[in-house]
Amino acid sequence: SYAIDILDGATVKRTMTSTTTSIVYTSAQQTADWGALLGPGATLHVRIAQLSATRGRGTARTVTLMF
Repeated sequence: SYAIDILDGATVKRTMTSTTTSIVYTSAQQTADWGALLGPGATLHVRIAQLSATRGRGTARTVTLMF
């Protein structure tokens, strides 16, 4: 499974988990986290780590998504 952190600078706004390689960051979650939907020109910083039952979080990767 995977842990996905939604970041605001170094602050984690939300952590989501998934058992697949995809996840949906819903409009309700975006509004709760940012006060509005993310739209054209916005960026979203996410940190993704694979989870292991024996080792916990693996080495995370951070990526910036641009809308």
